[in-house]
Formats: sequence, structure tokens, C-alpha cells
Amino acid sequence: MQIVELDIKLPYEGRGKILGRLYEKIRGEIRDIHFFPPDAEGISEIKMEIVEDDAPRLLAELRKIIKKGTITFKVLSEA
Repeated sequence: MQIVELDIKLPYEGRGKILGRLYEKIRGEIRDIHFFPPDAEGISEIKMEIVEDDAPRLLAELRKIIKKGTITFKVLSEA
């Protein structure tokens, strides 16, 4: 089990469609989530902390969904 922080940046206008698909893919437990308002370029930021067994596999699946945005992750702890 790993606690992973995901930092997702996407266009604000397509955020709702992508969030629904993200929720289906995240099988782990969401510990914390923060939604930030869009900046001057219209890019919205979402930060999540999740508990996941296989973080690299999850990241690969999320990158297939998020085509117009970026996603970075950081492993906070391993159990």
C-alpha cells in the first residue's frame, strides 16, 4: 500500500467530464482532495491523496484519460 499525491492540471471547461472518468479509475481510497480555481490561462488544478496498491499502473491509466492536461505524482509513504 502506498499513499500517493496526484497533481492534475486540466482545462477548466473539460474538467467535469474528466473527473467522472477519473473517479471510475481510482480504485483506492481517496484521503484528501483539493480543487483550485482556474488561472488566467483557464487551467484548473486538482490535488489528491489516495491509498493505492499499484501506483504506476494507475498513473498509466490516468494518462490515457487526461490528454489535454498534465499529471504528476509523488509517493508520500509506503506501508
